[in-house]
Amino acid sequence: MSQHNLTCDVAVVGGGIVGLATAWQLTRRYPQTKVILLEKESQVAMHQTGHNSGVIHSGIYYRPGSLRATNCRAGKVALEEFCRDEGIPFKLCGKVIVAVCESERGRLQKILERGRANGIQCKKIGRSQLLELEPHVDGVEAVHVPETGIVDYKQVSYRLAEKIKAAGSEVMLNAEVKEIRQLTDETILLTEQGEVHCKYLVTCGGLWADKLIKMSGTEPEAPIFPFRGEYYELVPDAQHLCKSLIYPVPDPSFPFLGVHFTSMIHGGVECGPNAVWAFAREGYKRTDFNLKDMLNAVSYPGFRSLALKHWKTGMGEMWRSWNKSAFVSALQRLIPAIRAHQLVEAPAGVRAQALGKDGTVLDDFVIQQSKRAIYIGNAPSPAATASLNIGKLIVDRMDSFGLK
Repeated sequence: MSQHNLTCDVAVVGGGIVGLATAWQLTRRYPQTKVILLEKESQVAMHQTGHNSGVIHSGIYYRPGSLRATNCRAGKVALEEFCRDEGIPFKLCGKVIVAVCESERGRLQKILERGRANGIQCKKIGRSQLLELEPHVDGVEAVHVPETGIVDYKQVSYRLAEKIKAAGSEVMLNAEVKEIRQLTDETILLTEQGEVHCKYLVTCGGLWADKLIKMSGTEPEAPIFPFRGEYYELVPDAQHLCKSLIYPVPDPSFPFLGVHFTSMIHGGVECGPNAVWAFAREGYKRTDFNLKDMLNAVSYPGFRSLALKHWKTGMGEMWRSWNKSAFVSALQRLIPAIRAHQLVEAPAGVRAQALGKDGTVLDDFVIQQSKRAIYIGNAPSPAATASLNIGKLIVDRMDSFGLK
């Protein structure tokens, strides 16, 4: 492989949708600025962006005023506008959050109130209205969110990469960053394809976010731990059981939403995910194992605290990982007619989760900044939905750098 020695104004590390959106927003704000985006894989959107369900989130779950809430709302509008302009298919199919028993009514009401506080179009519906929308769902009541949608985020990412290159900037693939040297007036990135010299740096590393921050000479606000989400898909003759998006009322004590049903933009219905600790940062398979990643996790007080607090729920998630009938039982809480033979395994995803030292799950975006660099330390869901606005937010913060 030939080695390069390149110079640019801004280097963006990470070819997921957040990194791509940031690079694109830079080319729009500063057309004369040379941007190089570095991605370690042979294609963009190979990790979290390419392994999610494609949901365009409304922002109903997020704390009003948080970066998640504000960026989701603005990002959703920007994403839909981008898709319309670029001819990328998307669909506002709607979503129901279902209380399956009386004890969940109170939590459902709180979700409704939070949604209204965030300015989301949503309403509570009774069982009869729920059955009109989703005839096979079993629930006592639900919150209907008609503005929730679906899209193919890989397609959005590919288009962003095309637009970055069309603007005269570069997308370098197979360019894993091995070392970052911060000098007085420039930053040098040593990659698998040679050196990249830049005035300013942005890192959007996803599963490797904390490592890139530390490599840059800054202490990450919180380390990243990988959690694998495993999915099934409905076979064609069972896809009629779900018409749009069907979610349970989440357990507020557990940082994941629970297994749900998602109609996908290219057809089919995805079921899941569960949430299990992945034994490697890119542990997409149950058998993937990295000793260093394992030791980093068990030696971190926050991870041990999280495991101790949620050990019972965690064991249930792991049991569902290895036992299909247990996974089916979880799905049957929402759609009782589901049977094991109607489900086939689908590709898993790995979520990058930042954890505080006390075991607190960081549930908002974390953006750190130094004199000549901005680092995204945590980009939880709805990062894909919010990506275009997160990119704009990062560029807003870079205005102080004096870009031209």
